[in-house]
Amino acid sequence: MSFEGWIIITGMLVGIVCGTIGCFLILRKMAMLADAISHTVLLGIVVAFLVSNSLDGIYMLIGAASVGLLTAWFVQLLHQSGVQSDAAIGVVFTSLFALGVVLVTVYADKVHLDVNHALMGDITFVPWNTLELFGYSLGPKAVWMLGTVALINFILIWIFYKELKITSFDPQMALALGIPVTFIHYLLMGMLSLSTVASFDSVGAILVVAMLIAPGATAYLLTDRLIVMIILSAAVGAVAAIVGYYSALYWNISIAGAMAASCGLLFLLAFLFSPKHGLLFKRLSQQKLKQSEAFLGK
Repeated sequence: MSFEGWIIITGMLVGIVCGTIGCFLILRKMAMLADAISHTVLLGIVVAFLVSNSLDGIYMLIGAASVGLLTAWFVQLLHQSGVQSDAAIGVVFTSLFALGVVLVTVYADKVHLDVNHALMGDITFVPWNTLELFGYSLGPKAVWMLGTVALINFILIWIFYKELKITSFDPQMALALGIPVTFIHYLLMGMLSLSTVASFDSVGAILVVAMLIAPGATAYLLTDRLIVMIILSAAVGAVAAIVGYYSALYWNISIAGAMAASCGLLFLLAFLFSPKHGLLFKRLSQQKLKQSEAFLGK
């Protein structure tokens, strides 16, 4: 496959992986927790590197997943102690991310792991870092990692679909039905952490946050069915990656930045033109209602 093709596929996989998880975060009103975890996984990546002295994907996944769960646990602990959820997220997010930045600066400044790389990523180098087996190149490691995480997420969503759906819409009812709400919560946080770190090295934290929130929010405006929302969110993430890549090529700008901007543009279109929840639809409905009231008043 061509150099360009691998970059587009990587961006699309990031959109699909993050978009599917983002649906549940939007429904649970946990979008900012996704922002927090997408930054605090830097600490897990640095610790994994310091322990293993390697940047191999498996160590990164373990380290990031551990810190992602730790972030969720700290936020939950502070919230249960009486701290408002947004304040709890802010404190944990900034503290763990800052600790990760300090460790990168002190111990990992000589390797391909720095703050700029962590925030913006460098998707253009993805095709060069390939997986070799018996002397044959099997394609970029990022594609294999993202594909594996996507498969894991799809399997878990398929197995726990009912539990994820009920706990997202009505956690009190889920408790009454005997569904392990806490387990489902941390299962989702584990999936979020894996998705974040699988995308982190290629595209950076900024695009990860955009893909976790914007596609899900866009799909939320377009449908009232969860399964359709998941499919639409994945599709929006993939389309944003394609549009972003060619926009970056045309204007000679950051690919990750252009993909993130494309996510925002697609959300804006849905916000304006959604058949049910769009701003223009609501305005037209209000005008028709006023006209009906005026006609009846006569």
